[in-house]
Amino acid sequence: MGKFKMPTAFTILFAILVVMTLLTWVVPSGVYDYQENGEPVAGSYHLVDNEAQPITSVVLAPLEGLYEAIDIAAFILMVGGFLGVMAKTGALDAGIANIIRLLAGREKLLIPILMCAFALGGTTFGMAEETIAFYPLVLPIIIAAGYDSVTAVSVIMLGAGVGVLGSTVNPFATGIAAGFAGVSLGEGIGLRVIMLLALLGVTIWFVMSYAQRVKANPSKSLVADRKGEFTKRFGTLQQGTQQARITGLQKTALILFALTFLVMIYSVIPFADMGLPLPVLGWWFPELSALFLFSSILLGLCCRLAERDIVEGFVGGASELLGVAFIIGVSRGITVIMNNGKITDTILHWGETALTGVGSVTFLSLVYLIYLPLSFLIPSTSGLATLSMPIMAPLADFAGVGRELVITAFQSACGIINLITPTSAVVMGGLAIGRVPYDRWLKFSWKLLLLIFVLAFLFLMAAALI
Repeated sequence: MGKFKMPTAFTILFAILVVMTLLTWVVPSGVYDYQENGEPVAGSYHLVDNEAQPITSVVLAPLEGLYEAIDIAAFILMVGGFLGVMAKTGALDAGIANIIRLLAGREKLLIPILMCAFALGGTTFGMAEETIAFYPLVLPIIIAAGYDSVTAVSVIMLGAGVGVLGSTVNPFATGIAAGFAGVSLGEGIGLRVIMLLALLGVTIWFVMSYAQRVKANPSKSLVADRKGEFTKRFGTLQQGTQQARITGLQKTALILFALTFLVMIYSVIPFADMGLPLPVLGWWFPELSALFLFSSILLGLCCRLAERDIVEGFVGGASELLGVAFIIGVSRGITVIMNNGKITDTILHWGETALTGVGSVTFLSLVYLIYLPLSFLIPSTSGLATLSMPIMAPLADFAGVGRELVITAFQSACGIINLITPTSAVVMGGLAIGRVPYDRWLKFSWKLLLLIFVLAFLFLMAAALI
């Protein structure tokens, strides 16, 4: 008998589709009265005629869901295309390699610098799978500097992971969640920035403390028994930096890359609501999709890529995120079944009843805790956001909690789980490249994750009380 393997997000979501379809036959149909802004009116729930959904909904609902969420799906594909063109320039790889070359002999500084760089990628565009390409580059440098592969893996995985956990404008976590919660991507960004800086600082301190212990006494390494294997496999410091110099065109690519995300960040921030005298663009998914499409073309032209390379890079990058777009359709299909069966408001009514008298702190605590197991079952942040936000966001209205805090609770819980879950290709792939056994990764990271869990919880509670 083979070992049990966790089903993919698609299988889990389709199973939920089946369950939800069956529930429309047993859960009473009911509706709320809604305000003009789309928020349900507390206490207005009433029963209506039953709208049980046919079993064919399991196939039809994901397609209808994709139609409803096509703006989000298109945006994701445009971002993927942009990253694909960027990959054609080799600028990201060269940028990291150039940092390593410039700091030769001062490798201790690599840990905070690289972790900040990866965290920046995580918080802005959800850098996750992209980190796999950096392990062969970073591992030989870190090991040659006297550290171990656990340190190298931590620099990449924890750096990018904490960035995703503290997402500010990450379109695959915060963006999708905000879209389905019906709030601006800029709402709650102040809290998310504070959390990002605090949690990243704690994580860098944790990794550097371990790295210094290993350098002072190599026997304290959690993978001390594999040192010879690493030396043979990854070679020396010099081999990793011979081709590290960055070209003029790659510098141009990095500037355009940064400018694109800066424009995206600026365009979604509600400066008027913040009392700042700055022009408000008020862009959302259609405008942001156009931004990344335009930037992809501009990037290719400025970096003198051939027309075929631009197209191949864009199509290839978009195709890598096609699965995410499909997941959004399937996830949204669950909401379609619930809405068509008129059980969404019934579930909200049950939640409203259960939360009667529950304060904002208790509500937010429960949301944070509930998202931990949900993140394990559905490791796709975009899929989980699409599935859960149409339910969680209105419940927040009843509890008097801002919807942006539910988004922050969601991404914090997902971020913690996705640093250790064995269902993540990012985690298992990175550990495999670094030759770090999974049990040793757990032994190394559990104290840090517990600390992050507590700190994130305290930030959420403080925000709920303000």
